[in-house]
Amino acid sequence: MRVRTTLAAAGAGVLVGSAALSGCGLTSGSPMVDDVKPGSIGRGLPLKGASLTVTSKQFTEQIILGQMMGLAFKAAGASVLDRTDVQGSIGAREAVKSGSADGMYEYTGTAWITYLGHTKPIPDPRKQWQAVHDADLANGITWLPPARLNNTYALAANKKNAAKYHLKDLSDVARLAKENPSAATVCVEAEFAVRNDGLPGVEKAYGFSIPPSHIRKMDSGVVYTQVSGGSTCTLGEVFTTDGRIPHLGLTVLTDNRKFFPNYNAAPEMYTKAMKKHPAIADVLDPITKRLTTRIAQQLNAKVDVDGQDPHEVAKAWLIREGFIRNG
Repeated sequence: MRVRTTLAAAGAGVLVGSAALSGCGLTSGSPMVDDVKPGSIGRGLPLKGASLTVTSKQFTEQIILGQMMGLAFKAAGASVLDRTDVQGSIGAREAVKSGSADGMYEYTGTAWITYLGHTKPIPDPRKQWQAVHDADLANGITWLPPARLNNTYALAANKKNAAKYHLKDLSDVARLAKENPSAATVCVEAEFAVRNDGLPGVEKAYGFSIPPSHIRKMDSGVVYTQVSGGSTCTLGEVFTTDGRIPHLGLTVLTDNRKFFPNYNAAPEMYTKAMKKHPAIADVLDPITKRLTTRIAQQLNAKVDVDGQDPHEVAKAWLIREGFIRNG
């Protein structure tokens, strides 16, 4: 299931130490043994002789992005230790912060709100990244430029209901809630129903209210199937890069007032590793620039819908895009 670290979880960060890190599996890992060579990245093997460790959180998109990073380093000549698939956000973050790992793909909104303790997101995605970049330098972390990939919250409907109720954006949801309240039913995770950056915040920002009896709380995976069916709920909470969105034919409603925070993916690197191996930036930048929300949906679907292995999905995409080649 797709998990996003909450504000409450940020408080748990004070409990993370060496024991917690070892409990997350960060003292182990497997060497990447793929025989890959430079394509459009890594020419001249700029990372030859480097020993780098990559990490990620424990959900599909994160694992795919972590595998991309590791394979890119491998193609550029580095020896790579794979410590992806770490439970929870805090463990992976602390690994990069402490140098137990050299890098991962992280989300700007997660860093700004959860790790850095801010309560108000910055609407402009580039300014949000810059604020995170500047603040995290003090933590020994260097953020490289972000992707267009934005794994934020959204509300979605199936195509039939979107057409029936003329739903294109969240202002249309406000209209529906006022003009046809019986049709304004929503399926959400329990947490989303109470978070300030969840349903209560959306209602406040767009000026509407959905009665508690019309809010159905359930696990994330069930939300997608119920919204697809369209009878239990007209609307549902989704993550914008989830591969089930195109698979189930869901219509994501535009956040036309830009309420939801930006969760753009970007490489979060251990600063000492960057100083030692500055070529890391040139290796990762072309990949990051290519990543979009739509591409993430497609790659996530290969794992979550088609059952493919995240490592192979990442590798096939890097080869198809010409970034790396098979050895």
